[in-house]
Amino acid sequence: MPSSTSRDPESADPSRLRAHWLAELVRLREAHWGPLEDADAVRRVRQLDAGLPARILARAALLAQREQLVPLVDAWRRSALAILAALFALAAVSGAAAALGALGDGTRPVNVLWALGALLGLHALTFLLWLASFLFKASSATGLGRLWLWATRKLARGPDGALVPQAFLNLLARAGALRGLFGAVSHLLWLTALCAALAALLAVLSTASYRFIWATTLLAPDTFVTLTQAVGWLPAQLGFPLPDAAVVRASDGAQVLPADAQVQWSVWLIGVLVVYGIVPRLLAGTLCAAAALRALRRLRIDPALPGFAALRDRLEPPALSSGIDRPVDPLHEPRVRAAPPPALDGRPVILGLELPQDLQWPPADVPAAVQQAGNLDTREERNRVLDALANTAATRLLIACDARQTPDRGTLSLIAELAAHAAQTRVWLIPPAAQAPAASRAPLWRERLLALGLPAQAVVQSSAAPYAWLESGDG
Repeated sequence: MPSSTSRDPESADPSRLRAHWLAELVRLREAHWGPLEDADAVRRVRQLDAGLPARILARAALLAQREQLVPLVDAWRRSALAILAALFALAAVSGAAAALGALGDGTRPVNVLWALGALLGLHALTFLLWLASFLFKASSATGLGRLWLWATRKLARGPDGALVPQAFLNLLARAGALRGLFGAVSHLLWLTALCAALAALLAVLSTASYRFIWATTLLAPDTFVTLTQAVGWLPAQLGFPLPDAAVVRASDGAQVLPADAQVQWSVWLIGVLVVYGIVPRLLAGTLCAAAALRALRRLRIDPALPGFAALRDRLEPPALSSGIDRPVDPLHEPRVRAAPPPALDGRPVILGLELPQDLQWPPADVPAAVQQAGNLDTREERNRVLDALANTAATRLLIACDARQTPDRGTLSLIAELAAHAAQTRVWLIPPAAQAPAASRAPLWRERLLALGLPAQAVVQSSAAPYAWLESGDG
């Protein structure tokens, strides 16, 4: 049984996020395809000393494991990380290509304004759009984060596989982490591209000679002096010096400037890229990542959600009133119920399954080391034993059945459920009396039990119970 989820409200570890993800996935699956059969999961979860949210998570973990939903989540997570890595590689290549394209091959002068636009134009536009997105609701956030999620959803295959990213998206939206996560992914991709552009600039400016100019038909030289100083003021506060005003005026392409002037333009261009490109993306990405983590720490199960609300009475049954509101009728008269069997951990168990009265049960020669669980003939008796086995599993379980009866679907289902709570299970087919051998349906039992998944040696047909196997596992 999965352990109960941590009750620390500030914990945001991956296992906690995964547990909530599985719960949302199971909720969506049941909403689309109908409720899952969960009698055994509910029985095990109700034994947890935890509240309703933790029980919902534990039930979802059991059902997801049984329905093979966990491999779907793991496969989607791996594909999402692979696509994200590919996007980072593409961003790095794009950033380096933008820097090389802005500088050219060195045979022609580099227009400073065009280079600045090539390096920071699209970045500035998308950054402003991201700031403007705060005017709208969080679910309408766009950017490279949305592109990443769209690509991962295209890889989902099958009806259950398509629900995996949808469950992830629903979880983030309810936690308020959607904007933070998508923003962090988008900003980090842009940061990768800008850092790659910076690395390319440093590499080519260190190994090749470039001549920087400005060109205009309408504007005066002093306009470019003012523009250069205005744009370079903030980088200058961080140690990137401004080009001299004389150098800016002389960079009209009509004069040949010394190498020192080109160095000034190079340092100015690098400073502008760092201060207006890399630093804003780094700060925004950090803030978005912190906001997403903070939102995930507040992740909670909402018991009022459709699909969760119906589980309250089953996972956390209400207390029964002890008051008497009317006289009891004979049909509903209280009865003293049998107590559950004692602890079964480390002990073999023998039980009968709907055995008729003409078969003596329990056998008189049951060894003392073997725990007798009675004859399961009613729903209450079956639930009593299943609860005990779910609490402490048996080492070996012997289920006695009447070979004269026909194995129906309910009986086989109960055998499978009982076997799930034992390390080893055998079914003992008690043969009919010697005077009526034709009444045996042992071949049909064997066929159905083998189809159920039991090995051939687990189906025993003899007049004596296999006590040697029960006590020691031999035989």
